[in-house]
Amino acid sequence: MKPTKHKFTILKQVMDTIPSYLVSKLAKKHGVDKRSRSNSPWSHVVSMIFAQLSHALSLNDICDTLKNNVSALLTIRRAAPISRNGLSHANKVRDWRMAEELFWETFSYLKHLFPGFGNTRAPRFRIPKRFKRLINLVDSTTIQLFANCMSWAKHRRRKAAAKCHMCLDALSFLPRFIVVKSAKSSDAVVAHTLCANLLSGEIVVFDKAYVDFKHLYVLMERGVFWITRAKTNMSYRVVKRFKSTNKVIIKDALIKLKGPKSSKDYPVPFRLIIADVERDGKIVRMEFITNNFDWAPSSICDLYKARWQIELFFKQLKQTLKLADFPGYNENAVQWQIWTALLAYIVLRFIAYMSKWKGSFARLFTCIRGVMWKRINLYSLLEYCCGTAKKHPRLCAQPQQLYLVFV
Repeated sequence: MKPTKHKFTILKQVMDTIPSYLVSKLAKKHGVDKRSRSNSPWSHVVSMIFAQLSHALSLNDICDTLKNNVSALLTIRRAAPISRNGLSHANKVRDWRMAEELFWETFSYLKHLFPGFGNTRAPRFRIPKRFKRLINLVDSTTIQLFANCMSWAKHRRRKAAAKCHMCLDALSFLPRFIVVKSAKSSDAVVAHTLCANLLSGEIVVFDKAYVDFKHLYVLMERGVFWITRAKTNMSYRVVKRFKSTNKVIIKDALIKLKGPKSSKDYPVPFRLIIADVERDGKIVRMEFITNNFDWAPSSICDLYKARWQIELFFKQLKQTLKLADFPGYNENAVQWQIWTALLAYIVLRFIAYMSKWKGSFARLFTCIRGVMWKRINLYSLLEYCCGTAKKHPRLCAQPQQLYLVFV
């Protein structure tokens, strides 16, 4: 069946997932309402979300499209189109921490309203099901910027970039903690902030760029199980060897650091596992370290293999939403765009959860992007789009009835 009609546009139905009281409340808290004469904070948020959902090319593209749909825009809680200079000035002046808090408050509101949203296993991603503990994946992605951003985001001699550090829940595929800084910030330093809220018994998996033995020792004392890869220059001595019948496991041992600084930062033994794992169709030998002594070495390898899911998350985020072109150059404008992109992601994931969407996130995005100004029911549209890929009818081995043709 075709999608049913609706009195409101798809864009309004998407924006209705954000609580009506939240934007005005945060605008007062961060002093944004005092700097908004003609352009309301809500109109600013709607414009930035629209830029993400439509993949707008520039400020003119955003403002001209909204201006041509004034009547439909007014139905979205009296939102109004913003001029090009007005939107540029709002991104430059208004505190980006409002966008950050709007993301977390909306996320918390949706999880409180529907507890299953944050506790449901995400489809299409392979996570070891035998682990009942909360698995946290920690990593970062670099977002390339213009040379105009060199004053605050200088990354190389002639390059500018920002970095999004994230702690991701491997079960629901939803973020738990996010830090957005310039790319020159060290991963090992930011790891202290990312892992500050981890509880005893939880698991955290990260790459060797986050290895800091002082931080690992703090996690161990807090009862957090960590898994990462060993650096090539790690100096250690073997305390005890464990037997393994698995042919893939080359070495399973209890080790202690020998270096004067590292042995002081992590004075107790931990576990080293050397295994042959498959990567990109090739067998590669890797060294893993962990503070857990009970799990099988194959389980340690499987947990680290699950860390690749956060790379798929970053790929999903950067290839679908608008994180390649930035209409603003200063730090405030870039932060606004990154946090509204994350807000758009959470809203779309919530819509996918409510509609029981079985397709990919990219297809969900394209289904909504093409009909944002259409007055049709959103969930009816998604049911129609998801129902197009049906199973082919099976052929009968024998005919049900035989017809004779007479001439």
